[in-house]
Amino acid sequence: MGCLTSLLVTMKGLPMTYNRDMQEDKIPLFDAADQLADSLLMMSGVIDSTRLNPARPAAAAEESWVVATDLAEALARAGTPFHQAHQIVGRFVLESLQSGKQPSDWTAEEMHRFAPEFTADFVALLNPAEGMKSREVPGGAGDKAVATALARAKETLGKLIV
Repeated sequence: MGCLTSLLVTMKGLPMTYNRDMQEDKIPLFDAADQLADSLLMMSGVIDSTRLNPARPAAAAEESWVVATDLAEALARAGTPFHQAHQIVGRFVLESLQSGKQPSDWTAEEMHRFAPEFTADFVALLNPAEGMKSREVPGGAGDKAVATALARAKETLGKLIV
């Protein structure tokens, strides 16, 4: 940003007919190129040394209430106005936290007793993997959508790198 600002100030300050100051545009341009090259080199090192453990975020998702949005959306799809679905799920999550329950601790009967809008099929949504199935749209976070986006990105990068 500093290099760009410096370049723009230099360009703005040029008189209409005297362009000798254009020699000053090289310094911020080359400095920006050097910083970019260093950043890309550092990013490459970070990516190469990163090791991911997919089990950790999966376990964290199952213990958290990441499924709350899925529950509210499912209630809305079933005909409950979204503002009411939001309130129901909010009370449901609050009750769960206060009683020390995780999503997997709930049964279909307990959910229905808590709110009649929760039918037996809602218990499946307490598993984050089930909620991800509703994210299978272009640009979504579902497994297939992400795999498609990654394949498309790799193909695009393959065409750019010669």
